[in-house]
Amino acid sequence: MSPASSDAMRTDPDLRTDGLLAATAMGVYLLVMLGVTTEMTAALERCAGQVICGPELAGWSAAGVVMGHRSLAVLVGIVGAVTAGRMLRAHHRVRTRLAVAVAAVLYPLQALAGLAIAAGVSTVVVGAVHLAGGLAIFTLLSVALAWRLETTTAGEHHRDEITDAAADPGPTTRVGMYLSLMKPRLMWLLSLVAAAGMFLATTTGASITVWTAVGTLLGGVLAIGAAGTFNHILERDVDRRMRRTADRPLPTDAVGVHRAAAFGAILTVAALVTFWSVRPVVALLGAVAIVFYAVIYTLILKPNTVQNTVLGGAAGALPAVIGWVAVSGDVGLGAVALATVIFLWTPAHFYNLALAYRADYERGGFPMLSVVRGATTTRKHILWYLTATFIATVLLAVQTDLGLGFGIAAVAAGGLFLGFVVLLHHRSETRTAIRSFHASNAYLGVVLVSIILETAV
Repeated sequence: MSPASSDAMRTDPDLRTDGLLAATAMGVYLLVMLGVTTEMTAALERCAGQVICGPELAGWSAAGVVMGHRSLAVLVGIVGAVTAGRMLRAHHRVRTRLAVAVAAVLYPLQALAGLAIAAGVSTVVVGAVHLAGGLAIFTLLSVALAWRLETTTAGEHHRDEITDAAADPGPTTRVGMYLSLMKPRLMWLLSLVAAAGMFLATTTGASITVWTAVGTLLGGVLAIGAAGTFNHILERDVDRRMRRTADRPLPTDAVGVHRAAAFGAILTVAALVTFWSVRPVVALLGAVAIVFYAVIYTLILKPNTVQNTVLGGAAGALPAVIGWVAVSGDVGLGAVALATVIFLWTPAHFYNLALAYRADYERGGFPMLSVVRGATTTRKHILWYLTATFIATVLLAVQTDLGLGFGIAAVAAGGLFLGFVVLLHHRSETRTAIRSFHASNAYLGVVLVSIILETAV
């Protein structure tokens, strides 16, 4: 038997236990997310005072939503009891068992609050307590999962050995070289963030004109291109030392610094003019975004602090605010809620690349979390920030009255992302980190598209 197959057999029981705990947490999260949707709110009003709500009272749609939620609560409770029993019997650290035990105690209390709401006690206080209780249970289970994963996968030397990733192929044409300076891989997701911000803003009663949409997205693409170009210029010497970036146009001298600077300046002017045609305040926010990424993140945060990825998340969050302001003219709570989701998602997303390219970042001299504190800590932080992202997504749904489709989509995509994060703890290698990275992209993409669909219909 090979060492690899032996290791797989040894870790499968741990992986199954981790999977069960993760599934329980996501079950609770699904209950919470469904409970805050507009469909659930409307259905509860039609089923007021009815523990068993039938279609003859509320209609098939409302009855299905309410009874589906309550049936799911029973199922999650059963799975949770099995999980708690398994965790409490195992030889885990006290803190892990305590977190699971508290969650197990809170769940029936949470169910009683749900029954009170079903019986017609639908006050703001009871609703807030019910929501807070659900989030508390989910957080406790996620914390227990993080502590268990840290305990069971740390200290095994081979698991901290993340191999170096392959280099990105460099562009071969002049157009391709200049296009690569604009970091086109960032454009689709950041444009989607801006689009989601625009559509969310319509919940305030504002409307999206054709030019608002076109000008905001076009200006965003140009701004991303400008910031990316300046990033390439400022990091050209470091890029030469890193395997992944050594084939970029500036390290290879395929594009001169002066030409790249001129290109970046043209993109900046074009972006700001385009943004100005939408709203002057949008141009101001666009300028802040360019400066933040090209200067503050590239020159100050990235080379000097282990929190570079966390603080740098503000750059990715700004398009949400830009999109919202382009439509509404001011910064609303919905914009802040969406920006918070993006900000918290960024470390959970990018830390996967920090693992995959750890050796490269070390050669470049960047104090990435994976370089400074190691793979075990980085994997734990991915789970911390993913949990925070999930909670922020719930609060976004509450703030903007998003519907059932959004809730189901967010939970499904989030469950996929969480699954890869758990697997990353057991298979800590480059391909798993890259898959987790792609799963994080898919998760945010699904969330953003769901926002657009929910608010556009």
